[in-house]
Amino acid sequence: MPNAKESRTDLPGTLRRSPAKAQRTYREAHDSAVEQYGEGERAYRTAYAALKHSFEKVGDRWQPKDRRGPSDPRAAKGGAAARRGEGETFGGVDVLGNTRQELYERARSLGVRGASRLNKAELARAIQRKG
Repeated sequence: MPNAKESRTDLPGTLRRSPAKAQRTYREAHDSAVEQYGEGERAYRTAYAALKHSFEKVGDRWQPKDRRGPSDPRAAKGGAAARRGEGETFGGVDVLGNTRQELYERARSLGVRGASRLNKAELARAIQRKG
């Protein structure tokens, strides 16, 4: 069994800076997906989908969400529609689990200009670009 340091190095950088539970969620989902689908893009997409049900990308790390569930339209669709790339992902920003006001406040704290004129999806995209 690899030691903790070796296990951390196989994770994407945003996950190495994230809580242990986020790392464990990603790793377990990825390993299970590799067993089922083989190594490759599908295994990584499956792992990120599992991660995004409980965690949200905030800046350069993943933080626990207040409520579990899909974070974006693609995750909400799931299955074949998600594999075809239908729906937007917003780069890990939990657009479905946050109100427009919550996204607006976060965008303002990140220095997004013109945030008051943006709708929920536009705010999520702006937060993604700043993160």
